[in-house]
Amino acid sequence: MLWDRAPDADNYAGRKRAIVLKTIVFFCFSVVFFKLFYLMVIQHKGLSEKAEQQYSRAVTLMPQRGTIYDRSMRELAVNIETNSLYAVPVKMENINDVSSRLSPVVKVSANILSSRLADGKGRKSSFMWIARKMDEDMSRGAEKVKDKLKNTVGVVTETKRYYPKGQLAAHILGYTDIDNKGLEGIERRYDKHMKGQVKKVQLGRDAHGLNLANNTEEGIPGNSLLLTIDEGLQHIVERELAGAVETWHAEGAVGIMMDPMTGEIFALANMPTYDLNVPADADVSERRNRAITDSYEPGSTFKVISASGVIEEGLVTPESKFDCSKGYINVGGGKPIRDVHKNGVLTFKECVQKSSNVCLIQAGTILGEKKFYEYVKGFGFGDKTGIDLIGEVGGLLKSPGAWSGRTLATMSIGQEIGVTPLQILRAYSAIANGGRLMKPYIVSEVISPDRRIIEKSSPKVERQVVSEETAKTMRDILKTVVTEGGTAQRASIKGNAVAGKTGTAQMIDPKTGRYSSSDYVSSFVGFVPADNPRISLIIVVFKPRGASYGGTVAAPVFRNIIEQTLTYLDVPMERDENNITLVSR
Repeated sequence: MLWDRAPDADNYAGRKRAIVLKTIVFFCFSVVFFKLFYLMVIQHKGLSEKAEQQYSRAVTLMPQRGTIYDRSMRELAVNIETNSLYAVPVKMENINDVSSRLSPVVKVSANILSSRLADGKGRKSSFMWIARKMDEDMSRGAEKVKDKLKNTVGVVTETKRYYPKGQLAAHILGYTDIDNKGLEGIERRYDKHMKGQVKKVQLGRDAHGLNLANNTEEGIPGNSLLLTIDEGLQHIVERELAGAVETWHAEGAVGIMMDPMTGEIFALANMPTYDLNVPADADVSERRNRAITDSYEPGSTFKVISASGVIEEGLVTPESKFDCSKGYINVGGGKPIRDVHKNGVLTFKECVQKSSNVCLIQAGTILGEKKFYEYVKGFGFGDKTGIDLIGEVGGLLKSPGAWSGRTLATMSIGQEIGVTPLQILRAYSAIANGGRLMKPYIVSEVISPDRRIIEKSSPKVERQVVSEETAKTMRDILKTVVTEGGTAQRASIKGNAVAGKTGTAQMIDPKTGRYSSSDYVSSFVGFVPADNPRISLIIVVFKPRGASYGGTVAAPVFRNIIEQTLTYLDVPMERDENNITLVSR
């Protein structure tokens, strides 16, 4: 019986072992299946991202920034390709050795590099910039060290903002940072138009971390800008300003040229200036755009406001007589205000021609506080001009309620008010164009990468500040300033009549809060041809030494610039004044 049952027992044991084995196999298969399901389905996204981080590194780079052109499509700001050096610290076996090799190339001490490549706890990152947008010498060195250090460092191509004219129009254009983001001037004001959309560079690695390469995903280039600036006129203005600063050992100077009919800015310059390609080498004072950011007391150039007001209101005619024989006038119980030169009885036209303080104070008094303030505001003072540059100030203008007993008198001759050079030029341009206050602008067109015009600026009249008749009368009066007997004979130009006004103003001594006896602002502002103006220009020289009168310091600079401008525009001296036109775009 036992013999007969043994086979059945063996079969049972075999079946039991098979079941156990199958169960184990099934269990192992299930574990593997569920593990694969967990990895491939549930954790797919996370693991994919982790793999991407392990085998590639995405670095965001800026796209091609739009080009900036002058009015004749000459390039003022462009992009050039340059190399940037990066490191992969996690692949470095000896950071100190790598740092010692990189140090002479990037001109940074090895100790500093070592501390950057690994933090204080010795942890290493998977990517780090070493030097961005290198010059040619550094780039050549980087290529050599890259080959020696193999896959621990690499070089990638980026675009760098470049200004082919160097210092030209520095205060207009501005500059960008290392990532091509606008920081100053037009670059900052129109950054959203020019920056385009970002692109990414994938720095790929194999499973061993070898064979780094880049695969670039291109972005959308930025829009370009067409300026109203003329490169040639800008160069003329800058050169003459630099000469004036050198001649008079001045602290600085400003020059702005404008089309009085449209508000287009042809040139805007400040001295001192700086090289746009190395802005970090410049002082803050060199980068300051004094044409729109600095307020100063204008002195006699401001007399055109009170003069225009009394003529517009019919209170005075050019032939009205004013007694200036005393040479001074008492106002508000303070010190008498004097004329530079003693005059007798003058017509109003002669008062402006000779820049008589005594006469213009009387004119301001006739006009009265309320009306005078209205004309000051009407000509745009106390408010920003709205020019498309950053940093503009509105100047300093007190409301009549804060005036003292002398304010009306002193403001009538350009004291107790702060203005910018651009504000003064805009006011004179209103006299030049028939009484219309124009909004100045610098960007004419915004152009897409496929050359479509997506934005276009056009002349904008802010308001009519005086009648055409009053403007014509003022033009005739201002012409006499540049003729014999006037304060600006040195601004006269053979063959073309000039209208304008000198200004000589004492500056405030910051230490005492009183007017300085040695520091002046010398200026001249005018337009040409006087009877059909096409160019208006202001010259302001700060703290000249050796002379202070606007007719001596600033007027000759005005003349030199205008004479060269007429030659540059190919306008013969004997040609009819009415035929002056600017170069077409």
